Amino acid sequence: MHPHGAPGHPHTHGVPLPADVPVTDGDERGFAWYAGDHHIHTTFSRDAMYTVDDQVRRGHEHGLDWMVVTDHGGPDHAKQSVALQTPLIAEARRRHPVLVFQGMEWNIPGAEHATFIAPDHERTPQLLQEFERRFDGDVVAAVQNPGGPRLVEHSVEGGPAAEQLGLDAIAWLVDQIARGTVDEALVLSNHPMRTGRVSPSKVRGWRDAAPGVFVGWEGAPGHQAAALPAPLGRGRGRGQYDERPGRWSFPGYDLDQYRTWGGFDAATARMGGLWDSLLAEGLPWWITANSDNHFDHGDTVRVGHLDREHYVRHGHRGEPVETGVPQHGYVDFAPGAYSRTVVGAVRRDYRAVMAALREGRVFVVHGGLVRAVEARVRPGGEGPGVTFGARTSVRRGGDVEVELLVDPATEPNPSGQVPRSARWDVIVGTVTGRVRDRDLWEAPGTRVVESFEVSPRAVGRQRFTTTLRGVADPLYVRFRGSDGRHARPDGHPEVDRIGDSDPWDDLWCYTNPVFVDVG
Repeated sequence: MHPHGAPGHPHTHGVPLPADVPVTDGDERGFAWYAGDHHIHTTFSRDAMYTVDDQVRRGHEHGLDWMVVTDHGGPDHAKQSVALQTPLIAEARRRHPVLVFQGMEWNIPGAEHATFIAPDHERTPQLLQEFERRFDGDVVAAVQNPGGPRLVEHSVEGGPAAEQLGLDAIAWLVDQIARGTVDEALVLSNHPMRTGRVSPSKVRGWRDAAPGVFVGWEGAPGHQAAALPAPLGRGRGRGQYDERPGRWSFPGYDLDQYRTWGGFDAATARMGGLWDSLLAEGLPWWITANSDNHFDHGDTVRVGHLDREHYVRHGHRGEPVETGVPQHGYVDFAPGAYSRTVVGAVRRDYRAVMAALREGRVFVVHGGLVRAVEARVRPGGEGPGVTFGARTSVRRGGDVEVELLVDPATEPNPSGQVPRSARWDVIVGTVTGRVRDRDLWEAPGTRVVESFEVSPRAVGRQRFTTTLRGVADPLYVRFRGSDGRHARPDGHPEVDRIGDSDPWDDLWCYTNPVFVDVG
């Protein structure tokens, strides 16, 4: 059988920063970087073809330290798939040195999808099954309208009742954690701008209903090979972002909001856009990136049972079958081969990875553009400073030193190139507080305060510094890097072209912000 993806580069599990780089945050906790992927499908999804062991093995080959199996929720999945999958995840944990979370891709009533991450806990399967049966949009639709359309108007597809059901789901999950069913859980919105159904007010509602549980979204979606032109690709939008406004789409978005920008969701990549409007409220909302893997571009296998009735009866699609013919209509890269969410965790275990995601100590990177990147934000230029996801404070009118440390790539990525970053931007936004207009999706004051050009002759770790002088108002600082090949002259990403965007020729890295309060 085809190995399901290009060979990975040498493992860099838990890449520590070099010894002379500070590795403590404001609480004096050391950490190392661990790469992962929180959105992966297996044969237990109605539209995917790799086994649990396939996916975990391939993630390890591509250097992942942790991954979350997130098969689609739905009526047929809810019958038996979680129970059938549970022992296979346990076996994969024994076979491979990877942290394997058991999760689910939740069909959010009235919106899009979300990753539901649960810890390594004996009650996790029970929690997943009950949550899916109560609150998955497709399951609820099937109960409300047996034999009818998959989505039911005004109850699951859109409208106030659907939105409330999504909030009820989050409230139920928070209550289960309080009751001790499991001790924690995380939710992250998947491909939020793909259909326009995720309005700004819905995001604010999720965030406010479950602080520390519903913590962010995919800053960059999977399906990154979708925009390769035919006949070598499907010729769609990168990330399969090529929709137009529909009946339940938020009417305030323009068409560019439905496209990726340098492979990143417009809500993240559009400076001064929806992500910045959320951060300007001074509350955490984090980004990730992942593969959303179903079918590897160019692979030679297909689903084991083309007959969908097999999935309905058995809850899975069976072992993949070798065809000997590369499938260029497939749109994904293997877990870890292209997209990575890299967390700064205090140790390599399930709780520490979840804590890092919850706290936003994360950078996301495409195509192995960098090995590691870390910020140090120091009020008054003193102390070790804080890094991504943290909060610090400065006296009014004081200065804040910003340091960025970049460890460049040293090995070829699966496309055969050793990528190089060409530019790094320091992006600052003013924290103006909570907003009255819950559908606000712009923060026009967000700006690039400093850009650093990287010499093509540079070798080894790169260090960039700047100082924010006379800080009078609370702010946040975030960072963005690129290979420069498809950046606009001002450094911002281009809107990706449908059917003509090679993901390997347009690589970016984004970080979560650091908040700076003024005292």
